[in-house]
Order: sequence, then structure tokens, then C-alpha cells
Amino acid sequence: MKEAIDKRASVTVNVPLKREVDVRPESDGKRGNVCVVRALEEKRVYDMIELVTGRMAKISRGDVIAGVLGERRALQGFAGVLPDRIKRGDVLNILNLGGVIGRAVSYNREYGQPLKVEVLGTALGQNELLNIRDFSLETSSSLNAHIPVITVSGTSMNSGKTVAAANITQELAWKGYRVCSVKVSGISALKDILNMEDHGALKALSFLDFGYPSTVNSEAVPLIAKGAFNELAGYKPDIVIVELGDGILGDYGVLNYFKDKELRDAIACSVVCALDPVGAWGAVQLMKELSMPVHLISGPVTDNIVGVDYIHESLEIEGINAVSQKNELGKYILSVMKMS
Repeated sequence: MKEAIDKRASVTVNVPLKREVDVRPESDGKRGNVCVVRALEEKRVYDMIELVTGRMAKISRGDVIAGVLGERRALQGFAGVLPDRIKRGDVLNILNLGGVIGRAVSYNREYGQPLKVEVLGTALGQNELLNIRDFSLETSSSLNAHIPVITVSGTSMNSGKTVAAANITQELAWKGYRVCSVKVSGISALKDILNMEDHGALKALSFLDFGYPSTVNSEAVPLIAKGAFNELAGYKPDIVIVELGDGILGDYGVLNYFKDKELRDAIACSVVCALDPVGAWGAVQLMKELSMPVHLISGPVTDNIVGVDYIHESLEIEGINAVSQKNELGKYILSVMKMS
């Protein structure tokens, strides 16, 4: 059975898909399988999908879309699970802009319910089910290279991590450093890594490059990070910037990164983004429990002097806004790393 694809979601970017693909009408609901679906509706919000080009496109009712089976656990978005099995005619949901598909179990009132799609089948290549893991880079249990690492973590979604990571990348690149970037946790979309490259990263990778549509309930985050560092070593970077998607206490495996001693030892500067003073205080306490220093706090808590004064006086940590103080941000991080 063949299906003609109208839109290839960005989560399939590493899979060699043709416009017309063979599909199997019934299969196991395996994480990473390429799933071909038809949009059953149009929405006024959360109505776009990111294509393999990185461009955003509106989803129209009837569009045939190639996405990937996966999970999502977003505090400020949708929560969805993997179905045990899928068959033609099943109704599932598009869980994020990148085209991760699963069965929605919860949603945020701001966005309404996630867009419903009808399963047409699982894509086939040479009579085998296509899975993004079959086209991925290798994860690793150890680091083959030792490169100074800047981690950017946060208290939650939308706490300023991506902006901070991008602006740090740009400042250090402008100062002549060879910078690479990696997003090791979250749910798949190209926009974050494209943003890193737009801000001067020689190369940016994400967990998607290692075959994971998301890192929900995954123990693999340290393995992904080490595989990424080993891969990026070939670009001879002076610094690698790591964005840890979602919150430190979220369901995407961020804590597993900080619990790994080899990864902790590679951290030259730890940046934490927070929304408010309570979040900043909690993040610092949590990182102390993990024997992890916090060198700098950024994010909305530093939008004005109220939060910055609290960070300086009560937490005795530097607070710098990644938007309005980009130059100071770069200088301070280099001073922490003892790089001029």
C-alpha cells in the first residue's frame, strides 16, 4: 500500500523518505517509527508543523503528514504517550511542532487539544519498518575527547534557556572561539539547533541525531551527550555549549545528565535560567545536592534589578540577563572558564 506525503515533519529529517512511500497498515507502536497520518482537522492555535527544511507550514485538513511515534510530557503544553500498537484508521495526535505523534492524555488550556490525525500506516523501506534510530549517530558510554563545556539548564520550559545558549554562542564566536552546540534533552524540533548555527556554532546537534524523537522517561541523556561530544570533537571546538531542554526536575532526563560524574567533571561553567526568585533559589539548592556549582543565573528573573539584587545578595551568585547584557554575559563566562 502506498501513500503520497504532503508534508514531511522535521522529526523525519534524517530518514531518506520519498514523496510516495509504502506503508504497513498495522504495526507495533515503537518509539521512533515513521508514522504516516492524515490530518482530521484544522486549528487556529498550534496549527503549524516544522518541515525538514526548518520552515513552518500550516496543517490543513486532509494533509498527509510523515511524523514519528514518540512521547511528550510538557508542563506548558501537551502530554502524550506511545500507543502499544497502531493500525490504519486509529486516531492519534500531533504532540509538537516537530511532528512527534502519540496519543494525547493531557493538554494546556492555552493551546486547546492537540490536532487529531488518522493513522494511514507505518512507513516501509526495503520491506522493513522505518525508524529514525536506523539513521542515527552512535551514542557512547564514555568521552573520547575532553572539551570545556558550558551547560545551560533551567527551572522549566520557557525559562530562557534557548535564548541564553544562542547568545552565549554568538558572543563567544564573535570573540574568536570555535563553538559547537548540542541540545541533549527535550522534544524534537530543528528550530533550536538551527538557531545555534545562526548564532555562530560551527555545528549543532540534538538528541534527534541520535535517534530519539524525545527524551521522555529516558535514561539515555548521558549516552546522547557523550556521543555528541565525541562527534563534535571532529570539528575541533574550543567550547561546547549544552542546552538541557525542559526543567531540571522535568520528565526529560535532565537530572541524569548532572548525576553522571564524567559529564559533571567536564563542565567548566554552569548557567541556570529561572523565571523568578523562588525558581532561582530552588535550582541552586537542587544543584548543591548534586554537588554541582551554579556560576551564573539568567532568564526572566534577571529582567530587572529586583531579581538581580536577590540573586546577588541572597544567593551570592552572578545574575546577568542574556538579552540586554550579552557582552557582559560572554565576558563573565570566559572569566569563570579562565579564558581571555
